[in-house]
Amino acid sequence: MITTEQQEKLRGWFTGRLPDDLFEELVEVTVDREEVTVIGRIPAPKLAEGVSEAEKEAAVQGRVQEFRERTRDTRIALAREAEHRFRRKVSWGVECAGERSLFTHIAAPVMTRLRQPERQVLDTLIAAGVARSRSDALAWCVRLVQRNTDEWLGELRDSLEHVQRVRAQGPDAEPEDAPGDSD
Repeated sequence: MITTEQQEKLRGWFTGRLPDDLFEELVEVTVDREEVTVIGRIPAPKLAEGVSEAEKEAAVQGRVQEFRERTRDTRIALAREAEHRFRRKVSWGVECAGERSLFTHIAAPVMTRLRQPERQVLDTLIAAGVARSRSDALAWCVRLVQRNTDEWLGELRDSLEHVQRVRAQGPDAEPEDAPGDSD
């Protein structure tokens, strides 16, 4: 579990380390055990009034692709530095005209043991065409739970951070220097 303080330090590092002209704004830095995802806002393409949705969509896709190609070397250099510092892969994404695009990011394998009724749920999603595989079906289920339980998961994460703070104060914690101690 990543603490709020660790998340803030990571975001702070990227805020300080990103070139000022890379993004209009750093939108989000998320982290888990394997990956850091950095998402920034880039300027929307300037379009004439009354353009069709198809033209707008194509212009945004073009802008995202242009940004991705133009900034590749800078992003790779920053990712290498961050990967060395934080011991996690770094992935990138952008928001442009209200659309979010993620560049290459990892899909971490997760070992799980499911009983038959749980496997049947996944198989039903496959049969219905919702997912191509059990892995896709499980990812779909996780996204569904995430969407419907954000508040509950937030409270749970807050509780876990509290437990980590209490553990850090326990008998195995590093003692602070006592007043009057000197080398």
